[in-house]
This record gives sequence, structure tokens and C-alpha cells, in this order.
Amino acid sequence: MAARTIPLREVNRVYVCSCFGVTDKQVKEHAAAGACTPRQIASATKAGTDCGSCVRTIQGILGRGACPRRELLEKGNAAAVLAADPAPALLAEAA
Repeated sequence: MAARTIPLREVNRVYVCSCFGVTDKQVKEHAAAGACTPRQIASATKAGTDCGSCVRTIQGILGRGACPRRELLEKGNAAAVLAADPAPALLAEAA
């Protein structure tokens, strides 16, 4: 019997949120686009809004790295944070 060749993207697909089929790759893409918190990931993908069991996994993927939005908040510039919200752009891309 011949061995079946499985495309790499099938092998490497790791679901973070099984409720909405969100993968770790999608979370990382949204993080690279500026999402810094699980709430921002939820706004873009719905991950974490149903059963909530994936929220800690999302937090782990996001880590405690540099976040431009967090830095603006620490400087007291809330208006710039609201103006730089990536969620609407990410939602438009997902559609």
C-alpha cells in the first residue's frame, strides 16, 4: 500500500479554539497585526467568547512581549490607543 502524503499545513494546524475553529497561526497573525490581549483576539476571531477554555492558551501565545497599545496606555495616551485599534481592520480581513 502506498504511503499517503499529507500537506504540511494539515500537519501543523493546531486549534486554539475548537468552538470557532481558530488556529494558533491565526492568533499569531492577529498579534503581529497589533492585537495584544485575548479580548482583541476575541474581537477579531470570536475565540474565547463561547466556552472560554482557550483564553489561557491565547494568553500564552501572546506572552508578555512588547505591546504598542500597552506602552501608549502606560504613557497615559488613551486616545492614541483607541485610534490604533486593530480589531476593525482585522474583522474586515476575516470577512
